[in-house]
Amino acid sequence: MFTNREELIQARNRYRLSYEAEKRRVVVCCGTGCVSCGSLEIFDKLKDLMEKNGIDCAVELQEDPHPDTIGMKKSGCHGFCEMAPLVRIDPEGYLYTKVKLEDCEEIVNKTILGGECVDRLAIKQDGKVYRTHDEVPFFSKQTRVVFDYCDRVNATSVEEYLAVGGYQALEKVLFDMTPEQIVEEITESNLRGRGGAGFQAGKKWSQVARQKDPEKYVVCNGDEGDPGAFMDRSIMEDEPHRMIEGMMVAARACGASEGYIYVRAEYPVAVARLNLAIKQATELGLLGDNILGTDFSFHLHINRGAGAFVCGEGSALTSSIEGKRGMPRTKPPRTVEHGLFDKPTVLNNVETYANVPLIIVNGAEWYKGIGPANSPGTKSFALTGNVRNTGLIEVPMGTTLREVIYDIGGGMRGENEFKAVQIGGPSGGCLTEEHMDLPLDFDSLKKAGAMIGSGGLVVMDSSTCMVEVARFFMNFTQNESCGKCVPCREGTKRMLAILERIVAGKGEDGDIELLLELADTISHTALCGLGKAAANPVVSTIKSFRDEYEAHIYDKHCPAGACRKLRHYTIDPTLCKGCTKCARNCPVGAIQGEIRKPHTIDPAKCIKCGACVDNCPFKAIKEG
Repeated sequence: MFTNREELIQARNRYRLSYEAEKRRVVVCCGTGCVSCGSLEIFDKLKDLMEKNGIDCAVELQEDPHPDTIGMKKSGCHGFCEMAPLVRIDPEGYLYTKVKLEDCEEIVNKTILGGECVDRLAIKQDGKVYRTHDEVPFFSKQTRVVFDYCDRVNATSVEEYLAVGGYQALEKVLFDMTPEQIVEEITESNLRGRGGAGFQAGKKWSQVARQKDPEKYVVCNGDEGDPGAFMDRSIMEDEPHRMIEGMMVAARACGASEGYIYVRAEYPVAVARLNLAIKQATELGLLGDNILGTDFSFHLHINRGAGAFVCGEGSALTSSIEGKRGMPRTKPPRTVEHGLFDKPTVLNNVETYANVPLIIVNGAEWYKGIGPANSPGTKSFALTGNVRNTGLIEVPMGTTLREVIYDIGGGMRGENEFKAVQIGGPSGGCLTEEHMDLPLDFDSLKKAGAMIGSGGLVVMDSSTCMVEVARFFMNFTQNESCGKCVPCREGTKRMLAILERIVAGKGEDGDIELLLELADTISHTALCGLGKAAANPVVSTIKSFRDEYEAHIYDKHCPAGACRKLRHYTIDPTLCKGCTKCARNCPVGAIQGEIRKPHTIDPAKCIKCGACVDNCPFKAIKEG
């Protein structure tokens, strides 16, 4: 246990030297994606093979490592999830993708013993082989700040966190800064909340700090509910100590001695690693009473949510921690005045807290040197959809959509063209070709009718129906509505019903205007921020793709061919050979005809399942 500053510094230097002394490091990605693809088995296989070959390998940092020691690391998420499982070999930086158990022996013999790259496991794109991590365009085009070391160290080791400079921010705020100076530094950095709204963290902290109540709380929102978003989960799994350190800095700044992490129960790995990190920090004297011999005490607790999307809203989240039903309340008062247990509360999300130690150690000016002045720093995004390279990325604020999709994402997958990207999840909006050079920052996106949200980026191509996209997100929002206020409870239900009619081919004249009217009412009268943003996907798709809505309503046609109930099947008599295979596979008997003669489809019976198309060997059945 560290009882003073000197002991912490000595330990950090000791662990740093041990880390740097390792001859080579074998880093196996153990983020959730890679674990699901078998990375833990690959780790065990590599370790077993090295031991059988007499190689000195160490899973934990050694106090006095042998000169030939190979460090074995179960790292956090590398980000390139679709290439899982990933194995990185340092110091060369070789990156191996889609590694299988049968590849392990070659990795040990050729790379760990011989220092050579196994080219067949390296990334190959457009005829070029990228052997090292830093050469791969997916990584080389990023600026990894928050995730700078998660693919190099053991995600569950506090010793390795200390080895790469961990808890320097805590040390600095305890011994070199006053609470007022901490708030000033965060305010000067212009750190804006990464949870969606982009509110200035320093302003929020200052509001809590000036409250007279002696009892205050620091709360971390880890309830990442947006479909397709997993940035906060990755930080909690891969860098739990950095997030915890950020919370401790906030507690020191605002005078809080208790903190809560609210994380959804669907993140079992994150919960386990947070519990381990809290245990490790407590055993080292970095959490608890009189930390490092000072008058600062801080205790941290974990609350698991049951998966309610609305609990991502601040007042609903604090109600859930208190054991009540997670429902938003009217404001004012705000959380900074009456939050958890009716006490002043600092509430930020995971990524916001993870930025704090970096700002304290490197300074506000350093932070403002990344990205635009109005939205400095980096932002992580979950890049998914119809793009070649999917996964977790981190880029400076202000990076354009074109750079993200084409430089990092590698462009569109397949032959279809780019159509749109949904940003910000159910509360966000659609960006189109005209927005390709729009800077991805809080203010620019707000002007475009979208928002960063938690950071989900779903790329869609020309085969995507935008009306169905709006229906999907409205269905999600309506299901997740807490039901407390009428505009959200009833308004989203009404909008969903209209959208379902449209995609079913039963749209009516005036539906578009009614959707916009309902959206305007909900956005102006809903109780919480989630309700106010519920209609964003509908409004943005109507704005950019009104012609698709009109085609569905007036022509009973889906331009993308994605809406099943708007499909029309016909049989080309010049191609049909009368083999009867389509008729034999039709589940409702909608296809008629004699053997060896052209068949026909009865549209009144056809359920548009597509079984006939799949079974026709002559491609005689046309879809329109």
